[in-house]
Amino acid sequence: MPNIAKTEEQLKNIAHQAVECDGENISIKDEKKLRDTVIDDLIYTAVFSEDENLKEKAKKLIRKIANEFGAIPASIHDFYMAMGRGEVDKITTPAVNIRGMTYDVARQIFKVANNHNVGAFIFEIAKSEIGYTYQRPSEYAACVLAAAIKEEYKGPVFIQGDHFQFNAKKYAENPEKELQAIKDLTEEAVKAGFYNIDIDPSTLVDYSKPTLKEQQYHNYICTAKMTQFIREIEPEGVTVSVGGEIGHIGGKNSTVEEFEAFMEGYLENLPEDMAGISKISVQTGTEHGGIPLPDGRVAEVKLDFNVLRDIGKVARDKYGLGGTVQHGASTLPDELFDKFPENNCCEIHLATGFQNIMYDLIPEDFKNEIYNWIKENLKNEWKEGWTEEQFIYKTRKKGFGPFKYQWWTLDKEYKDKILDTLYKKFEFLFGKLNVFNTKEVVEKYIKPVKLPYGAIRK
Repeated sequence: MPNIAKTEEQLKNIAHQAVECDGENISIKDEKKLRDTVIDDLIYTAVFSEDENLKEKAKKLIRKIANEFGAIPASIHDFYMAMGRGEVDKITTPAVNIRGMTYDVARQIFKVANNHNVGAFIFEIAKSEIGYTYQRPSEYAACVLAAAIKEEYKGPVFIQGDHFQFNAKKYAENPEKELQAIKDLTEEAVKAGFYNIDIDPSTLVDYSKPTLKEQQYHNYICTAKMTQFIREIEPEGVTVSVGGEIGHIGGKNSTVEEFEAFMEGYLENLPEDMAGISKISVQTGTEHGGIPLPDGRVAEVKLDFNVLRDIGKVARDKYGLGGTVQHGASTLPDELFDKFPENNCCEIHLATGFQNIMYDLIPEDFKNEIYNWIKENLKNEWKEGWTEEQFIYKTRKKGFGPFKYQWWTLDKEYKDKILDTLYKKFEFLFGKLNVFNTKEVVEKYIKPVKLPYGAIRK
């Protein structure tokens, strides 16, 4: 069991077993010791210390060590721009949302990357997940970078804020206040090393308006405002990858005409010399997490690949973007995944399928403890007509935050089985999405900059 430092002196003693600190400079004196035990102690302190100041010091230390080690937070923007120019093709970057056991799950992804020479992959967490999994951006980034060190992964590390989503009700009441809330979260994320941000005002699309451009108005205006804000704060040497979204996931399928109306308004409200979005999320018929049936099974999805293909072609040919982004895909049938690289899909977001594996393999008593907590504390989320199976399926994602320590410290037998199963799933998906042997092509376009924890342009 890793040690959790209780004092600053203990934290220094842990670190000094493997690294030398000279002011802001750091050097690694024993890489084996660092990877064997020290990084475990540092990340457990960063996540589970009861002292907030000590947590912050551990996170800063992990970032410094990661920079020196060669696992460097980076933006995928230039890689997607290369896709837009036709220099890279038939690759769909997997973006994995990790809700629980983040350090250990991230390690499995880095293992796959090392074993198959993968460079095109993203770690992400959505605005809503930050809340219910109790993982602020600085903690999530620390977990990912610590995992890279543990698994000896060197190269650009892409960490992404997913669905930085506008609340339609709050926006209607006070647009500036809601915009500021998204700005505050974005600044927090960029400071933590999230150099990839997906802005999502698609919730503000108003289909009651007579024209497509009017329907997309608040979406493109807010996306343009957020793009400008990000360009103002992004650190020197970094062009943050900004994603836009035209179809709220779970709503009606997106069209080329909607995309062009969005882009027309967006570009009109962006300075000509400013880098814009690098990709566009669209609705193809999926829903986040899938649709649970009364018996707990997940309904089959009718996914329209033509949406990805057609909008993706216009995104690349007309606007120079990397292509389309697919959400809500992790519960799709396995045989569909190789279709994404074929259809101009530059990125795919995956979450619930991995969560399902984790819940399937934990001890029954732990699962029942979580489910009983959910039934007691989240009963107001039980919708009329839902069976208990549907309610549990839709809400058990919220069992990761309150039980974080128990997830991280599961008995080795159960933990090993979960991680082995996840490794095989990641390996399968990365193969289908055609990202094996992408490390060299990614590093051709991405030159990460070593920046300190908390860095933004003032």
